[in-house]
Amino acid sequence: MKEEIQIREWEKRVRRVVPYTPGEQPKRQDIIKLNTNECPYPPSPLVKRLAAEYRTDPLRLYPDPDASELVQEIAGYLGVGEEQVFVGVGSDDVLAMAFLAFFNSTKPILFPDITYSFYDVWAELFRIPYRRPKLDGTFRLVKEDYLAENGGIVIANPNAPTGVEEEPELIEEIVARNPDSLVIIDEAYVDFGARSALPLVNRYENVLVVQTFSKSRAMAGMRIGFAVGSKKAIGYLKDVKFSFNSYTMNAPSIAWGAASIRDEDYFRETVGRIVATRERTKKELLRLGFTFPDSRTNFIFASHSSIPARELFEALKEEGIYVRYFDRPRIDNYVRITIGTDEQMDRMISFLERYIGIKRDM
Repeated sequence: MKEEIQIREWEKRVRRVVPYTPGEQPKRQDIIKLNTNECPYPPSPLVKRLAAEYRTDPLRLYPDPDASELVQEIAGYLGVGEEQVFVGVGSDDVLAMAFLAFFNSTKPILFPDITYSFYDVWAELFRIPYRRPKLDGTFRLVKEDYLAENGGIVIANPNAPTGVEEEPELIEEIVARNPDSLVIIDEAYVDFGARSALPLVNRYENVLVVQTFSKSRAMAGMRIGFAVGSKKAIGYLKDVKFSFNSYTMNAPSIAWGAASIRDEDYFRETVGRIVATRERTKKELLRLGFTFPDSRTNFIFASHSSIPARELFEALKEEGIYVRYFDRPRIDNYVRITIGTDEQMDRMISFLERYIGIKRDM
């Protein structure tokens, strides 16, 4: 006889959601980790120096709630006013705050069916109605889907996990034709060769551009993200933040993030190395029978002509090479491969060459 499971009254009131599933963080050390789009190179030497010199005594004090040093550096670097910049604990924190601040309507917010899978998690958590228009057969937005009535719009550009970049003209048209909605452009990967929507923030009050230090600036462990928008939009975002938690950023993140911004030469060098490795890897994957959208990110979203993606994912993992596999409709025959160092990518290509050769001979 099965034991009856009793649900307590307090459990009935739990806000239940299906949580976001991040990329696997394996405990073993002898691996090539190409599954979470982290930078394969260290942060700026300025960050390393500051970390070595950092005194622990200030840690007993609360950090600057305005993160002024970091905000000033970002604003100066981007050529916008400090009142146009909002910072948070990674772009996930910034995006979550934006969902809370701006998506407060009975109309559904819009974001693609294939995109960053945290969007629907936040919508469910905050009880925001949403709709996911389908990308077309080449993983691009269908513009008309975003000209319908809505309570807000979220577009990752370049998109994740596909790596596809939308044209700036398309993004601006969506912003311009939705004056009554806040449009978020999530640019986590924009530094790897894509064009930013930042010029729009001085022309439209209803656009918010979100970026991160986790990818191109090699600071995923520090959790630094930011949004740029009109003074009015950023003001509303700050109101929500200070109603939620005044001290979201720790003191080292503020100081070291500011240092990273100051080291422009290192930033450009690092991004250039990753882009060069990406372009070389594309050629090697094409030679091995892979196809993929043209990536403007630090990853490649690849499908093989004859070997299922799940099989490749498992074979690579067995070899100690971790890539990302999404068991979801329309993308379940793709693996997402983060761009690592030249040596890491060479090892992956060598393994794939051997594995595909064995499969062909069977």
